[in-house]
Amino acid sequence: MGSGYQNFDYQGSDPTPGSIEQPKSKSTVTFLIVTLLLTIVGLVQLYSASYNEALLNGVPHYYYVVRQLQFVGLAAIGSVIIVFLPSKVLKAFAWPLALAALALLLLTVFTPYGQEKFGSRRWLQIGPLPALQPSEFAKLALILLFASYQGKPKKILLPAAVALLYAALVFLQRDYSTMLLIVVIAFSMLLYSGVRLAKVVLLLLFLIPPLFAALFSQAYRIRRVASFFFPSLDPSGMNYQVNVSLKAIAKGRLFGAGLGKGTYKLGILPEVHSDFIIASVAEELGFVGILFILLLFFLYALLGYNGAKRMIGRDPLLSALSYGVTTMVLSQAILNLAVITALAPPTGIPMPFFSQGGTNMFVVLIASALILNVLRHANRKEEAR
Repeated sequence: MGSGYQNFDYQGSDPTPGSIEQPKSKSTVTFLIVTLLLTIVGLVQLYSASYNEALLNGVPHYYYVVRQLQFVGLAAIGSVIIVFLPSKVLKAFAWPLALAALALLLLTVFTPYGQEKFGSRRWLQIGPLPALQPSEFAKLALILLFASYQGKPKKILLPAAVALLYAALVFLQRDYSTMLLIVVIAFSMLLYSGVRLAKVVLLLLFLIPPLFAALFSQAYRIRRVASFFFPSLDPSGMNYQVNVSLKAIAKGRLFGAGLGKGTYKLGILPEVHSDFIIASVAEELGFVGILFILLLFFLYALLGYNGAKRMIGRDPLLSALSYGVTTMVLSQAILNLAVITALAPPTGIPMPFFSQGGTNMFVVLIASALILNVLRHANRKEEAR
C-alpha cells in the first residue's frame, strides 16, 4: 500500500458544503497569524531565557534575541518573494538548491571552515559571516527535491539517493539527531510519493545495522542511552539536564511563575535558551501557556497538511511540498518535546520558533512561507471554480 494522501482519487467534482475541498480563503490569513504568534512568543521567551546567559558571557542582555531577529529579518525578506513563486519556478530551483546544500555539507565536513562545538562538527564559518548550520538547509532542499519528482515513481530513487548522501555527511559531522530527522523526512516523502510501505520498511531494515553501529561506537553515546533507560544510574551526569527540565516544568504548575520570573534559567538548567527552552516556558507560563503553544503548533500542522490535501490532483509538487515542510517542523517539535519530558534521550534538536539558533529559525520561517504559497494557490484555484 502507498502513502495516505497520494492515494486519494481526485475526481474534479464540485466540492460539497462542509467538505475539506471547499474554498477556504481565510486559511492563508489564519496560517499567517499562527506563524506570527509562534514567532513573537518564541522571541519573547528567548529573551526571557537568554538574558542571564548573555550577561554571564559578557555581552548585552539582548544579544541572543537580536541575533535571532537578524535571521528573522532575512527570512521575512525571502518570504515575501517565496509566497508568490509559481510551482514551475520552485521546481527549477530543486536541483540547484540540492547541490548547493551538498556543497555546504562537504565544506563543513572536509575543510577548515567546519567548526566543532559540543562534540559535533555541524557549523560552517566563512570569514566574518555568521556561522551557519548547512544540515538545516539540506532538510529543506531535500523536501523540494522530493516534491519535484512527484508523478515520477521510477525516478523517485534519485532524491532518495541524495537523502542517503546527506545523511552520511551529517553522520560524519556527528550530528546524529539531524541525521535522524533527514531519515524521517526521506521516508515520509517516499510514502507520500506512493512508494509501497513494504519497500520503505525494507529500506529501513537495511539502515538499522549501521545506525546501531553508530549509536554504540563511542562510550558517551552508550552512557547517554543507558542513562535514559536507567535515570537513577547517573542523575547528575548525562541525565542531569532532563532531570532539571522536569523539575522546571513541574514548578510551573497551572499558570506558571510569570513571564521573566523563572529561576531555572539562572544557571541551573544548561542550554535553557536552546534545546531546553520549553522547560523555561513551562516554568514561567505554566500548563496554560504550554497548552496555548501546543494549540498553535496543532493549527500550524492542520493548515499545512490541509494545504497539501487540497492541492492533490491540482499541483503534485505544491501538495508534496506542503506535506514535507509541515512534517519537518512538526517532527522537530515533537522530538524536542519528547527530550525535555524524558520520553527520548537528549538529541540536540532545537524547538522550532523558540530555540536560539539563527539557521534553524531562518529555515523554519522559509518553510512557513512555502506553506503560505501552497495555501494561496489552493485558495486561488478553488475560488476560480
